[in-house]
Amino acid sequence: MGELFIGLMSGTSMDAADAALLEIDPDEPPTLRAHHRRTMPSDLVAALRALAGPGGQSSLEDLGGLDCRLGHVFAETAVGLLDEAGIGADQVRAIGSHGQTILHWPESPGGFSLQIGDPNIIAERSGIDTVADFRRRDMAAGGEGAPLVPAFHAACFARSDETRVVLNIGGIANATVLPTAGPVLGFDTGPGNTLMDAWAREHLGQPMDHGGQWASDGHVHGALLRRLLSDPYFERPPPKSTGPEHFNRRWLQGQMAGDHRPEDVQATLCELTAVTAARAVTQIAPDATRVLVCGGGAHNSWLMTRIRHHLHGCIVEPTAAYGLAPEWVEAAAFAWLAHQTVARQAGNLPSVTGARHPVVLGGLYAGGGRDTEHTP
Repeated sequence: MGELFIGLMSGTSMDAADAALLEIDPDEPPTLRAHHRRTMPSDLVAALRALAGPGGQSSLEDLGGLDCRLGHVFAETAVGLLDEAGIGADQVRAIGSHGQTILHWPESPGGFSLQIGDPNIIAERSGIDTVADFRRRDMAAGGEGAPLVPAFHAACFARSDETRVVLNIGGIANATVLPTAGPVLGFDTGPGNTLMDAWAREHLGQPMDHGGQWASDGHVHGALLRRLLSDPYFERPPPKSTGPEHFNRRWLQGQMAGDHRPEDVQATLCELTAVTAARAVTQIAPDATRVLVCGGGAHNSWLMTRIRHHLHGCIVEPTAAYGLAPEWVEAAAFAWLAHQTVARQAGNLPSVTGARHPVVLGGLYAGGGRDTEHTP
């Protein structure tokens, strides 16, 4: 039996904290053993969105309070996973916590990325060694700090006889090219769900457009789509990464001219995600025969239909067909990255992030003196 690691993840939707229990055996592909999701309190979500939104500002006191509160949420999520799986803390080698991204701005002077969710609290409450702050070491080595999941994609899904692309559609979408030979490539393709989710919250009062049903009822607005696609980010060569700091409600408003039916805007936003993802695949992996989709976008059936339309020469299917459900890939990736860190092995791919060389990612927070009562 291999070693057990926990990955903790909260994405741009900020609606829940995810935990994945991963078994890692050096002679086998990583195996997902259990998973757990904890819904974020609504007032915490509102505070995080206000802080991370365009022009978001906060006092140091507020930021520190959110950092601590999120640390407790992540700790409770890890403990909940252990309880559901019937696993003791002493059976888990380490936790990898991505945290909640507040700002990712690699093009700023020196590059900057901030994730909060105090790992000291996670280590203290779980009693398990915790690795966190994964992105900034890659940035210190000259990289973008993102995307970091391609190394895990390669460990899980690469094949020597087939060029594959893993398309991760979270709030932001990223593509990983797994060639039969040569380096793994990858970059953020642009918006994934973040704009669609924000538009659904504003006009439907719902956290998302479930299954893309609302988008499928609308019509793509060609002129709006062309304006959205004219953003310089889409023409930038990789390595590149982005986030809701750039692609947000304010950005969308700046591209809109005149009045549009809300469902037509949603259809256009869905098409933007599909087109930019498909273009990325065809540009960097023209010989790809299979696209594996993960992240929440894999459950948007209309988005999947549009991606298949634009990638008609490829098989496009969720990662569940290959042993890992789409919604748990990112949390599992940070369990795998924790393994890399405690083994003092590199977690970044310079061919993806643009770093000068491979580096061991993150900081380690010891969980010694374990209190295994796990009091919520």
